[in-house]
Order: sequence, then structure tokens, then C-alpha cells
Amino acid sequence: MTPTTRYHQIGFSQRIRLEWLGRTANLVLAGNDEASIYNALQELLEDKLSVGGNAKRSNREKVITILMKIWVRPPRDLYPLQREGLKLLSHLPREDHIAVHWGMAMAVYPFWGAVAAHVGRLLRLQGTAAASQVQRRVREQYGERDTVSRAARRVLRSFVDWEVLKETSEKGIYTAGLSRTLTQVEVIAWLAEAFLHAHRGGSVALRTVLDSTSLFPFRLSPISATHLVAVSGRLDVLRHSLDQDLIMLRTESLPAAKEGES
Repeated sequence: MTPTTRYHQIGFSQRIRLEWLGRTANLVLAGNDEASIYNALQELLEDKLSVGGNAKRSNREKVITILMKIWVRPPRDLYPLQREGLKLLSHLPREDHIAVHWGMAMAVYPFWGAVAAHVGRLLRLQGTAAASQVQRRVREQYGERDTVSRAARRVLRSFVDWEVLKETSEKGIYTAGLSRTLTQVEVIAWLAEAFLHAHRGGSVALRTVLDSTSLFPFRLSPISATHLVAVSGRLDVLRHSLDQDLIMLRTESLPAAKEGES
């Protein structure tokens, strides 16, 4: 799948628990091959999804597809991001792992980031986010289809599972849940890279990334673009004006295609 195709596709059509992504990443870090990881995820989800069934397009199979696409076999242009993300997971405190899973989900599935951006914007404006408002905005972006509304609902449910959104006494109305302050430069640089992969356009103001509503569960410490680029190695900085730096992906960071890959 090309990066351009990713921006138009939904893909993220299931409720995904944070611990499932953590388990998937740990299986990769332990050196398991794809077949072993697939079997381990089948075992993990056997009594949780599509219980008693093994249909090819069951909810369990769809969840496993999403989990593996994020941490086992991401799109080719995201290989460097995935490798660095796994490295971060191997040494970051457990409470910061959510930021890495969030960034990788957003890069592989920009739909996740699109729903998050609308939620974050509503929370910032009015302190609450209504599912109906989020769905309306997402349909305006992705098309007036039932599949868009269903997928948006499942992403919202995932946000609740991840505890970054809290349900209120009023059905379909959410308030902000847990929020993490991120101070490690390497994590902020990695999230900036994930953000750029999730958004079309060659460059973006650093301030736009640091304040992005698509990263609403996180508070990113201020950092200079020069520092960010020095840490990442896969980002470039472009001085736009005296007080605004733009950051962009370095094109040479993309790996060469493997034989048979498009």
C-alpha cells in the first residue's frame, strides 16, 4: 500500500485494546517470526473474539490483521519508524508505551489520527466530545458511509479502553481521560515522525505537531526543530520565518524495496 492510499482508507475497523498491541510488540521484540506471532495472537484472542469460530473474515481475524500491520508487517515506508518504535518500547517506562503504540497506530492507519484530531479539537473547545459530532466530522472527511460511522465508533471505544477518554453519565458524551507529559526528546522526535507519516503534505510547522489535537492524550514538552532533527536523523528542518521552523521527512530514509514488493 502506498502512503497516498493510506490517507483515504479506513482500515482500522475494530476495537483494539492497548494490551493486545503491547503483546504483539513484545512478540516481535522476542524474535518470533510472523507465523509464530499469528498463532500466539490467535491463542490470546481465542476466548475474547469470535469465540468458537474460525471464519476468515471474523472479528478476531480482522483484529489480528490490524495488530500485525502495526507492529509485525507495516507498510514498507514505515519500517524505520517501526524499528525505532520497538527500540523505544524496549527501554521506556511502561506508562509511556501508550505514546509509542498511539504513534504507530496513527502512522499505519491515518484514520486513527483523524478521529483523534476531531476528539481532541472538541475537548479543547468545549471540554467534552460527543460521538455524534465526531462521526459527523469524520464522515465529512471520509464519505457518508455506514462503514465510516462504524469504524469511528470502534476507534472511540478503543480510546475508552486505552483510558484516554472517559464516558459520562450522558450516553455518547466523553471527557478527557488520562494524559501523559512527554519530556524525552527521542520520544517527541519519534512522535513527530509518526505525525508526518499520518498527514499528507511535505512539511509542517513544528508547533503544529507539538499542539496537534491528534495527539490529545499527550503533552509534548517544547523542543527546537534543530534539536529534534539532531535526535531523529530521519527528519529535516526548514526555516520558514524568523519564528517558525518547518519539519519534514528525509526521503532518503526510505528502505529499498524488497524483491516482489510494490
